[in-house]
Amino acid sequence: MKFTYIATGALAFALAAGAAVPASAQDQDRTTHFDGPYVGVFGGLAARGSDNGTSLKFDTNQDGTYGDTVTTTGGTNAFSPGFCDGQALGPSPSNGCKSDEDNVDYGARVGYDRRMNNFVVGGLIEASRNRAIDTTTGFSTTPASYALQRELDYNISARLRAGYTPGGGVLFYATGGASYAKLNHRFFTTNTSNSFSEARDGKGVWGWQAGGGAELMVTNKVSLGVEYLYNRYKDDKYYVLAGQGTAPATNPFVLASSGTRIQPSDDKFDYHTFRAVLGFHF
Repeated sequence: MKFTYIATGALAFALAAGAAVPASAQDQDRTTHFDGPYVGVFGGLAARGSDNGTSLKFDTNQDGTYGDTVTTTGGTNAFSPGFCDGQALGPSPSNGCKSDEDNVDYGARVGYDRRMNNFVVGGLIEASRNRAIDTTTGFSTTPASYALQRELDYNISARLRAGYTPGGGVLFYATGGASYAKLNHRFFTTNTSNSFSEARDGKGVWGWQAGGGAELMVTNKVSLGVEYLYNRYKDDKYYVLAGQGTAPATNPFVLASSGTRIQPSDDKFDYHTFRAVLGFHF
């Protein structure tokens, strides 16, 4: 995957930077490494995982319970053509779907480490941005396509980290904690007969992050590192309400009630990030 290349390049850069300052490295006071406050900036890649098997789910009687089947007056499944992971390129599956794309991830952090011999524990707060996108499309027999999309705007996270440093110089660590994210939702359809309204809760979503990394001190005050994080958020408040519009009363969306609620079947928004990190220690 793309983030593998970024990780390899970032690690090579960090090791090359360490090798390029041998005199400075010899002058370092390793007893002060990873012990105190620091700030950092990072950049890398946000990569969506595979969503094979995702679909749309429906609440035809608007009772808040999803899992209903949208049926035609003849009793057949109106979404029998199926679903795809991505954004539809036309009204039918034969037109294909555009896959979700990886995107750039960047941000800044502030943290504090406490070193106890060769063990390090600490915490950090960071803010990051990327444009990770998840889209799910359904196809009706009309034919028509219906795509629900969510895109990350920003997140703010608080994590703990714990690691091991063999005498200073390099830290290998695991990290994890809570995260708050702002998601933007969009809806696309080729259906021009029914009415569609988007319902948002007007708030962000909560989730968590977990991963690990390695950090190399290139001077007593500057470090370079690489970091991987798995990110997951609960996103189950957004839905689209399909109403009658100019369609006849026999339209599948309004047979059971005045309209049908539509949501992605997966209520979790998750992605991977791999970063190169530049730190300044005090």
